[in-house]
Amino acid sequence: MKLKPLADRVLIKPAPAEETTLSGIIIPDSAKEKPLKGSVLAAGEGTKDEKMILKEGDTVLYGKYAGTEIELEGEKYLIMRQSDVLAIFE
Repeated sequence: MKLKPLADRVLIKPAPAEETTLSGIIIPDSAKEKPLKGSVLAAGEGTKDEKMILKEGDTVLYGKYAGTEIELEGEKYLIMRQSDVLAIFE
């Protein structure tokens, strides 16, 4: 299934949460730090006032509570506005 964001929105695949264990203790999913990094899978066309500068394949940094989480075919993704993205990794 293909998903094409509209206007100034982007579809992001969050990076996996880091799994750290201390002396054999397993950390449950609910206690893992939410990732703030991900890769852009699709981007909208932008708006007449704001040109889309993000493109497919960009690795980005976004705010902790940015975007709307969706699930497609068992995978979790985020849809957010371009303005919610803080930086692009180069």
